Amino acid sequence: MSEPSATDLRDGIWAATARLREAGVASADVDAVELAAFVLGVEVGEVRRLLVLGGRTLPSRYAGLVDERARRVPLQHLTGRAHFRHLTLSVGPGVFVPRPETEVLVDLALAEVDRVAAARPDAPVRVVDLCSGSGAIPLAIRHERPEAVVRGIELSTDALAWAVANRDRLGLDVELVAGDATRPCFPDWSGTVDVVTVNPPYIPTGAVPLDPEVRDHDPELALYGGSEDGLAIPLATARVAAGLLRPGGLVLLEHADSQGESLPGRLGRTGEWTDVTDHPDLSGRPRVTAARRAR
Repeated sequence: MSEPSATDLRDGIWAATARLREAGVASADVDAVELAAFVLGVEVGEVRRLLVLGGRTLPSRYAGLVDERARRVPLQHLTGRAHFRHLTLSVGPGVFVPRPETEVLVDLALAEVDRVAAARPDAPVRVVDLCSGSGAIPLAIRHERPEAVVRGIELSTDALAWAVANRDRLGLDVELVAGDATRPCFPDWSGTVDVVTVNPPYIPTGAVPLDPEVRDHDPELALYGGSEDGLAIPLATARVAAGLLRPGGLVLLEHADSQGESLPGRLGRTGEWTDVTDHPDLSGRPRVTAARRAR
């Protein structure tokens, strides 16, 4: 994409949108505006205002970022940030970029935090997040329910570094530790946790993600579920959750839309869980399995 050193904001965004759409980027218009906001150092809303007013130009580096996005480098790697609920997280190579569909898991977790807090006002609600990645889930829960006590665990040292950096920058009191979420953890909280959240790797081994942003840039450790059906790691984290939760405590497991029946079915047959249900994401696709620790 060849442009002069500075180009009109409207023309630049229009050309970028066309270029990204041609490259197969589904959110071409959104990404073009987000990149403009990034290079101008303003919020997206301000870019849209400037589009109406006119008279503003884009710096030359905008064209280079559009070129990289057209090569399917993730938008979040180019801007160094990912928006998740009310937070802006720092992300980049080595960490899974949080997706909007995960927000339904947080909604379900917050509803449970509220339910427990109302029933037991004399003690703080305990939440553990397994496979914490960038810290999106535990940080969002702590941000929106500051009275909850939240811990998280992550295996990847790169991802954990991103999560700790996000926690410290945002000033949120969440304990984040290095460790394998498929093995027992937080022994001092064994049998006392109210909510366990998990967005585990769940892509079946041998399956290749279609989106280049996922296939070529998200770390494999965060993608593949360790078996042909993709459920080996999710089920292993569910076993860890069973050891952490108090009787009646809730586990919330994100999964692929193709696992909306298989994961609840497998959990229901273990004898460790009751009230196993599945919840759709905002697109109506199966996304989160909820289950209560058997009493």
